[in-house]
Amino acid sequence: MNRDSDRNRARFDRQYRKIAPLVPGMASLRKPGWMIARVLVAVVFILGGFLAILPIFGLWMIPVGLLLLAIDLPALQGPVSRLLIRGRRWIALRRRR
Repeated sequence: MNRDSDRNRARFDRQYRKIAPLVPGMASLRKPGWMIARVLVAVVFILGGFLAILPIFGLWMIPVGLLLLAIDLPALQGPVSRLLIRGRRWIALRRRR
């Protein structure tokens, strides 16, 4: 199991590094002292995503919240990295068309 968690962590780190240049300030979110702030912001984003019917909120907030939670919760790193890979492939396909 340790081998799988190391593999998931490495995959998550690779995907995070690939999307970090696209979002300003993304690299600073991984600082160790920011764990409580990350978790609070992640929960707010996820709850805000469920309020997508309101004008300011949207479904885009749920993946962002999960990404922030995955930084601190190793159990989410595997699924979130798979979602990042699928999302990046989907966007690449759409851009080619």
